[in-house]
Amino acid sequence: QVQLVESGGGLVQAGGTLTLACGASGLTFADYAMGWFRQAPGAGRDVVARISGSGSNLYYEDSVKGRFTISRDNAKNTVYLHMNSLRPEDTAVYYCNRVGGAYFFKWGQGTQVTVSS
Repeated sequence: QVQLVESGGGLVQAGGTLTLACGASGLTFADYAMGWFRQAPGAGRDVVARISGSGSNLYYEDSVKGRFTISRDNAKNTVYLHMNSLRPEDTAVYYCNRVGGAYFFKWGQGTQVTVSS
């Protein structure tokens, strides 16, 4: 059974920096493209960044391009999201999951990111 555990969220002032981590178990991690998703109160869960299994192909949603960096360490079964220049509108619960497949893994608990103005 695949388990995803997100960490690294917190409260930060606008312009600040956070790095999120997502540890995965129960899978051959390098076989899966992974993504970071976020869900603000009252909104849907949308992908903000994706990374291929090898880490060579990256995608960013327009609102985070140039500010967020996704990376992965396949030896540690971990995907990261480094977030710079944070804005109040980045406030959300952040989740990781596979992307590009027919189904998602069971969602983890997410990690709350709150950006104060």
